[in-house]
Amino acid sequence: MNSTPRLSACTPMGEESWRVFRIMAEFVDGFETLGQMPPAVSIFGSARTPCANPVYQQAELCGKLLAERKRAVITGGGPGIMEAANKGAYEAGGVSIGLNISLPDEQKPNAYQTHELNFSFFFCRKVMFVKYARAFIIFPGGFGTMDEFFESLTLMQTQKIDPFPVILVGHDYWDGLMDWIKGVFIERYTTINKKDLDLFMVTDDVEEAVRLVDEAICGMGPFGKYQGINREMEPTGEGTHPGVNPRRRPLGGAEALS
Repeated sequence: MNSTPRLSACTPMGEESWRVFRIMAEFVDGFETLGQMPPAVSIFGSARTPCANPVYQQAELCGKLLAERKRAVITGGGPGIMEAANKGAYEAGGVSIGLNISLPDEQKPNAYQTHELNFSFFFCRKVMFVKYARAFIIFPGGFGTMDEFFESLTLMQTQKIDPFPVILVGHDYWDGLMDWIKGVFIERYTTINKKDLDLFMVTDDVEEAVRLVDEAICGMGPFGKYQGINREMEPTGEGTHPGVNPRRRPLGGAEALS
């Protein structure tokens, strides 16, 4: 999804140029703040989940358990599951980060953030979720939650980032999607490989999810082998690997860079 307003015939070019500096400012603010944090876990889920819902309580426990293990918790800063995870981390005395976004229907930041960042551009915010996370834990949610889930899988599948744990909480919510992925993606259309299913897992047990994440950060457990993979090329500034430029071609014994 492209959250940047499209250039129209009546948009002054000077305004477009200044937008670049607003984008830079969001990156600088995010890099300087999150670069100082301990190993972090990004938690996703619906903004519409009420506090009486068992899933809210699971997310709150998740934030608490991560904070007790000295892991920073990153959420989108809003209500619902985001509030629950921030609350669990905050009340446990941990680092509780909210990456808030300006929306047409204003998002009210939850009250449980030790570090609050505010973004106008979705893509800047999404970079922060990935660049500073050592794992994703994903609770039931809507389009935004699915966006973060599939983006993480895309980045790992294409080797733009080293694999990290992506753990989905709630078989009742996720199993239908898993059946569709297996039946349509793999069996009917073969648009992904069966091994791509190893990029994530589903559990009902929040404590298991936190334990697997903690083990992975320490280089242990089923996800631990992926932590700290060495690459020939340094990661790019936003946290992905440069990869191979598809337009590099031999030219007179050297390579032309496009």
